[in-house]
Amino acid sequence: MPVIVYADKYLMALKTTTHEKVVLKGVIPGLRGVCAKVLSLAKSLDYSDDDIFAAHLAIEESIVNAVKHGNRRNINKTVTIEYDVTPEKIDVIVTDEGRGFNPETVADPRCIENIYKTGGRGVLLMKSYMDAVEYNENGNSVHMVKFNGRYTR
Repeated sequence: MPVIVYADKYLMALKTTTHEKVVLKGVIPGLRGVCAKVLSLAKSLDYSDDDIFAAHLAIEESIVNAVKHGNRRNINKTVTIEYDVTPEKIDVIVTDEGRGFNPETVADPRCIENIYKTGGRGVLLMKSYMDAVEYNENGNSVHMVKFNGRYTR
């Protein structure tokens, strides 16, 4: 895992940035290990428990969606997780080998007609808990950013 160390001229503190790209078979337990690594890095960089909870929920949901909906539980297909963890932000991209979807067509699960439907909650959770969420044109890759609240408050 490459680690880049640099001096922040504003805080005059030593900081680290971690970037990694992991490609794994579409099996949830192995992918959860990558999520745990991202969260551990965030904790070591003094992210708040609230920020770590939010990132955990969104990353976990994106992994489940990639395996279940994107790859349709085909364990021969892979999921790629690329992440940067810096003192300022957690930046994660989760990509599956599926055909993708149009996130604009996902029904809002808060609407009365969708309350008992099972779909759409994960997309809503990711948008609610992360500071930025965007999908690629194919809809098989989600890019999420969580800013460290200690720097943005």
